[in-house]
Amino acid sequence: MDIGLVYFPTDTSLDPVELGQLAEDRGFESLFVTEHTHIPTSRRTPYPAGGELPAEYARTWDPFVALSAVAATTERLRLGTGICLVNQHHPITLAKAVASLQLLSGGRFLFGVGPGWNVEEMEDHGVAGDDRFAQMRERIEAMRVLWTAEEAEYHGTHIDFAPTWQWPKPGHHVPVLLAGWGPTVIDRVLDHADGWIPIGGRGPALAARLEELRAKAEAAGREPVPVTIYQPGPRPELVAEYRDLGVTRILCALPAEAPAETRARVERYARTLL
Repeated sequence: MDIGLVYFPTDTSLDPVELGQLAEDRGFESLFVTEHTHIPTSRRTPYPAGGELPAEYARTWDPFVALSAVAATTERLRLGTGICLVNQHHPITLAKAVASLQLLSGGRFLFGVGPGWNVEEMEDHGVAGDDRFAQMRERIEAMRVLWTAEEAEYHGTHIDFAPTWQWPKPGHHVPVLLAGWGPTVIDRVLDHADGWIPIGGRGPALAARLEELRAKAEAAGREPVPVTIYQPGPRPELVAEYRDLGVTRILCALPAEAPAETRARVERYARTLL
């Protein structure tokens, strides 16, 4: 089982280039970064974890700019979005950004995606909350066509474009890891993703969902589906539990804190978890 890191890169956090170099030097497999294009001040949508929305949600860097800088200053570290809110991008421009990063990194990019939860944020991008799953599927499908076809076209309910040329092509397969926990997420993973990236800490419920994923993948004639766990507060015994469950990767979530505290936390995770 691989162990990586995930965090909110902001103007007050540890610089992603420094974090990427530290992660690679200490033997972590990957570094994932979050995304929010903006946070409307209305706060009509409650924070899913309860309480006030943490300040870092409104301060995140563009994930593709941050990861490109990390790609240029590391050699082995895998790079991921955890997660990219694909509904807040047009698929033509997002496909180009992903393909460029995949080429620049030598095939090290993992495309973690999700539909979004903040209704106001989605509305500012012209996406209604009820449409978010269908919109996400069409965007993923359209990007895959752009990554692979010499002349790409896509005609859906929400996304539509005539035959077009777009380069660069990624040069490597772009693994799509789909986030979520709702009742239909396993079906959506099997329908239009390469892996699943749920938030951990759910105890027996996670084991049941992993069994559901395995059973449905086998029934569909698919190979076992990779699972990446986004885990706040990882502990050695929790890492061992995930390993026993057959999890592919655990992402140790770094909280928002001063750069010196993040450096110390990464060192501690390296000593206790790797």
